[in-house]
Amino acid sequence: MFTGIVEELGALESIESHGDSARIRFRGAVVTADVGHGDSIAVNGVCLTVTGFVVGEYFDTDVMAETLDRSALGALGPGDPVNLERAMRADARFGGHIVQGHVDGTGIVLDRTEHEKWHVVRISLPDDLGRYVVEKGSITVSGTSLTVSAVSPVDHPEPWFEVSLIPTTLDATTLGGLTPGDPVNLEVDVLAKYVERLIDGRGDRPA
Repeated sequence: MFTGIVEELGALESIESHGDSARIRFRGAVVTADVGHGDSIAVNGVCLTVTGFVVGEYFDTDVMAETLDRSALGALGPGDPVNLERAMRADARFGGHIVQGHVDGTGIVLDRTEHEKWHVVRISLPDDLGRYVVEKGSITVSGTSLTVSAVSPVDHPEPWFEVSLIPTTLDATTLGGLTPGDPVNLEVDVLAKYVERLIDGRGDRPA
């Protein structure tokens, strides 16, 4: 499990294609400081398993083609920056929200408005995820825990949401470099999905 608090802005170093999978090397000194085989590291919000590493330098991971196709990882190339976060420790502070590293879908940056102290970014929202996103709720964008500052009306034909990015987020994550047309990974609040499932299940119970 993760919190969506990005620990480090790393980079994709290399990709080796193996047909229906790929081996990718990511560089990041912080997340590899105490890394071990089998550890989980979130890369732009995608939970990946460490298969090789050099402490303090980089780690390797094997990624299925489906993961590349269903997330924005497939759009990355050597040298591209990535948000990195190690799995949460049981004795650590919970600074963000519950993030599983299981991408629910991808969105596209629609607009970006720059203000003196913050930037507002509008992102498209897949139709099947709109019901889980509420104003002032939590959402994970490329591995970064954010608060939804605005959301499109329920009946909008092309759903969207907005997030406000403070200077720290702009400087310390890939979100600072987003431009209209860029794809991002989205993970909605898992608690909303559990609540929906529980409510749906009540309809199946006998009176």
